[in-house]
Amino acid sequence: MCDGGAGLAGAPASRAPSLDTSTKECTMSRSPLSTASTRRRRSVRALLGLAASTALAAGAVVAAQPATAAWSGSCSAGYVGLTFDDGPNAGTTNQLISTLTSAGATATVFPTGQNASNNPSLMQAYKNAGLQIANHSWDHPHLINMSQSDIQSQLSRTQQAIQQTAGVTPTLFRPPYGESNATLRAVESSLGLREIIWDVDSTDWNNASAATIRQAAARLTNGQIILMHDWPAATQQALPNILNDLKSRNLCPGHISSSTGRAVAPSGSGGGGPTTPPPTGGGGSCTVTVTKANDWTDRFNVNLAVSGASSWVVTIRLNGSQALQNSWNASVSSSGSTVTARSNGSGNNFGITVYKNGNSSTPSATCATA
Repeated sequence: MCDGGAGLAGAPASRAPSLDTSTKECTMSRSPLSTASTRRRRSVRALLGLAASTALAAGAVVAAQPATAAWSGSCSAGYVGLTFDDGPNAGTTNQLISTLTSAGATATVFPTGQNASNNPSLMQAYKNAGLQIANHSWDHPHLINMSQSDIQSQLSRTQQAIQQTAGVTPTLFRPPYGESNATLRAVESSLGLREIIWDVDSTDWNNASAATIRQAAARLTNGQIILMHDWPAATQQALPNILNDLKSRNLCPGHISSSTGRAVAPSGSGGGGPTTPPPTGGGGSCTVTVTKANDWTDRFNVNLAVSGASSWVVTIRLNGSQALQNSWNASVSSSGSTVTARSNGSGNNFGITVYKNGNSSTPSATCATA
């Protein structure tokens, strides 16, 4: 599932900005037959999840109660976004919540409006567990084949359903199948939603084994997001090992920033999430050279080269309403117009992709040794 053609535009040469090139859901590189087959599989699975939740809605669903555990790992390597689409479902959501909360972990969930409406107690369980709740359309259609008014209905009805059942208003939206176009993005913007795709595809939607899902999660680095789903049994089986693996790598589950679209430390106190921040830079001497590179209509690349140190922290200051879209060869986080990049063993040359948002000026940067 690629974000249309635009999602690939902001990449350095021969590199996609945020999509794992091994993804099996990326329709950009498949034949029409393969794409159609994949869409049919995804459609069937999505409909099965919707049907299951609808059929069980009339019965009593006991929502999982969050545990009091706290995340016990270090967050020195940063934060990653664990995301789960297509919930909530009566048969799997309680187990998902239980696994996360018993480990003191958090995640971002992308429920459909129909599932949210049919399972209000599970939506409350999402909220009570401190999970970040986002929008995934009303019933998982191919939105790029729909009119603007129908897209508006899909997204706005889901916003309302989530507000009514969980008491929160989403600021993030993931398009079904990762399919997007200008019409859809205009509707997203009108509702205050930021479009979120992913960096790593677990392929759990395609009957991946628990071992394969775990291996996919092992590719995550600071700020990155993995696509998973609420309903596959293999995902539920893989999740405890995924959380243990993150601890061993000093990574923590975070939430997704609506400003940057990247995983960051969770805000608020209800998420059971990590509390140890990544290390900050020292005051030593190094220099950084900033060069504007590829330039597109809505975004541009910036290449940065550090000299004088091998362990460094670079502070980048964006201009006006610019926003970080992607990064490579460094551990990068952002807050408002300030982007912080840390050396991660990939050398002294790194880069970022910046959304212009009306401002094409090259950002400035300063360097300090770590």
